[in-house]
Amino acid sequence: MSRQVTIDLLTKVEGHGRVTLTLGADGALESSHFHVTEFRGFEKFCEGRMLWDMPVITTRICGICPVSHHLASVKAAEACLGVAPPPTAIKLRELMHMGQLINSHAMHFFYLAAPDFVVGPDAPPQERSIVGIIERNPELAKKAIMLRKYGQDVVEKVGGRAIHPVTAIPGGMSRSLDHADRHGLAKQLPQALELAKLALATAKALISEYATTLPSLGALDSMHLGMVREGALELYDGPLRLVSASGERVDEFDGARYLDVIAEHVEADSYMKFPYYRRLGWPDGYYRVGPLARLNVAERITTPLANDELRLFKMLGPNGMARENLHYHVARMIELVYAVERAGELLADDDIVGGDYRVRVDRRAGEGVGVLEAPRGTLLHHYAADDDGRVTKVNLIVATEHNNRAIDLSVGQMAAQYIHGDRLEEGLLNRVEMAVRCYDPCLSCATHALGRMPLTIELFGNDGVRLDAIQRD
Repeated sequence: MSRQVTIDLLTKVEGHGRVTLTLGADGALESSHFHVTEFRGFEKFCEGRMLWDMPVITTRICGICPVSHHLASVKAAEACLGVAPPPTAIKLRELMHMGQLINSHAMHFFYLAAPDFVVGPDAPPQERSIVGIIERNPELAKKAIMLRKYGQDVVEKVGGRAIHPVTAIPGGMSRSLDHADRHGLAKQLPQALELAKLALATAKALISEYATTLPSLGALDSMHLGMVREGALELYDGPLRLVSASGERVDEFDGARYLDVIAEHVEADSYMKFPYYRRLGWPDGYYRVGPLARLNVAERITTPLANDELRLFKMLGPNGMARENLHYHVARMIELVYAVERAGELLADDDIVGGDYRVRVDRRAGEGVGVLEAPRGTLLHHYAADDDGRVTKVNLIVATEHNNRAIDLSVGQMAAQYIHGDRLEEGLLNRVEMAVRCYDPCLSCATHALGRMPLTIELFGNDGVRLDAIQRD
């Protein structure tokens, strides 16, 4: 007789998910699954909307990464309409994108991941939060908030709103950047860069400290997918590169032809799809995306400080390939440094306040794909529209969907390592969650539920009798 352990719902992730673990009579792990069980349905209810409304509608998919959906959507709309935005518009969009990356990466590390390390993975749940960091290191917490604020300021000045931006439109931008805003953001850059360097140093120190007591949060010999430009890390526009676990290039393709390369598997117990590489089939063709994958596929970074850190990062695994989930946190902070450096380059470019920021757009039927690298990984928007500009088809593959299989496997690794016997400890439950948090999953991009978010883990004996349970409100 087997028994089932359920973690419902996961904490300190964006959105709602559940983990189920099935243990054999001997207490050994038989199977594990990561479920996304709430249905949201953005793809379906976007049908019938006007194409030019999509960049604003789709920002509501997520309040954490709305810029990514805003920009992927406008790129897909432009591909449908057969129009290319001018250089000033592209630079403004990229600057907005860097602002979101700064905010999102800082928020995830300091608010969601770092408390497990600063406070301790076995500390009471109520202490493993940003409040716990404030109590133990108020100066660090203050600097984390300042770093997030800078990212939000960039998004607000370029996008019109700090959350759910509105300025990217088919054909370009609805406005340029004000000269005063440009100089104000540039003036804050030195402080933002120092804060980003502090964030990276903090991540490296915390992970080094836990290298012996928490040696792994899962390690996978997976393929990795990420955007590049001439081999360098790229987040806004470029081909997608897929490499093997040993670093060999498997494929490099234009995101517009993703359907020739990527297929989507469906499981009955999850509303979130499982993308995979077509040539290898399911499940062998699974891969990882996000900061770890992006640094694994990139040969270099175009900004100096981040590139120096990339060289060190390449030493974390054989053949320059980091495989430990724990290293997602370091990769995320290296990208944070890059985003601040890249924002500085864009603010120094006079095009950023140029007057040529949009071109004329005419209605026409078409089909197009918009691709970029969201903070959590590769994001695809695929639309088709009729002659009136009315959307007839929508397909979205969000970053966390690409990682779905990897999260599933990582949960199993941690459960096999920590879940044994007839009694449960909250700290062991948290270690399973920590493996999920490495990916910074944004489940709200695919699901949505209202109300409370309780977390319950139950352990049943062979006879079906509940042996133990832990509940977190």
